[in-house]
Amino acid sequence: MRVRAVPKNTLRNIIKEKWIDHSRKAFTEGNIVWVPVRNNEPFDREIPRRIRYQGRGFFMLGDIAVIHGEKPDRREIEDIINFRHPRGMLWIESLHKITRIPKTEVLWGDVGEVRHRENGYTYFLNPEKVMFAQGNRSEKMRIAQMVRRSNSAERVADMFAGIGYFTIPMAGSGAKVHAIEINPVAFEYLNRNIQENNMSDLVTTSLGDCRNQLYATYDRIIMGHFDAISMLPSALSHVHKGSIIHIHSIGSVEDQIKMQVDCAGFSAVIDVHKVKKYRPHVWHMVQDVTIS
Repeated sequence: MRVRAVPKNTLRNIIKEKWIDHSRKAFTEGNIVWVPVRNNEPFDREIPRRIRYQGRGFFMLGDIAVIHGEKPDRREIEDIINFRHPRGMLWIESLHKITRIPKTEVLWGDVGEVRHRENGYTYFLNPEKVMFAQGNRSEKMRIAQMVRRSNSAERVADMFAGIGYFTIPMAGSGAKVHAIEINPVAFEYLNRNIQENNMSDLVTTSLGDCRNQLYATYDRIIMGHFDAISMLPSALSHVHKGSIIHIHSIGSVEDQIKMQVDCAGFSAVIDVHKVKKYRPHVWHMVQDVTIS
């Protein structure tokens, strides 16, 4: 593929140029965008045809390649770089249990703040400092669709809001969201992303332990943390008949949910959904708990 080098900050000015081959995708290296060129037009370099990637899973946050699990070897790193041409590549070794601050290592290139687009929304974040729930993409869409189908504007609590990956799609679907986050860095990005997506009139935010920040009652509560079951009693103090609680877990926690709901003086209907494989034979699950 033949390409020309275009400074990133001038890309909008040349987007209608006739020499651009819009059938191919451009890619970014630092502050330079390599734009595909039509046949018989001048070009700056020729890039070999991309070989189909067949390696381990990774995902893109903006222009950064992110990989979980075991640390990749040099060959795996080179394969991903040659396939996606990222600005940088980041390995996330683990997450802190409560704050979900990632333990990371930069494997290649430049890693820092990114602008990420997903499902029509924009998110700013630094993946070295905060978590982004990329693997929950279908779950975010499912919850947003449930909110959209509601007969009235729902009052929702997002107890582990992070940078807003559930909060913003729910607000975009018409909910009034109370977004709570304990990590100050993630909380700063949460507020920035709310403003970026023009959701300030629909979202209120609280910094701190979600168990101490809930107030009044909610029509829907999102508990997007694998330790959510331990905090369910706090959520049950802020529900009414008809409220729905979405409880994330590793493996099923149905029995524990039933016991805690009974102790709170409620009954419930529980629907279980698989989100993604967490490890062999173990699933990341969500229990939809409708209070009655």
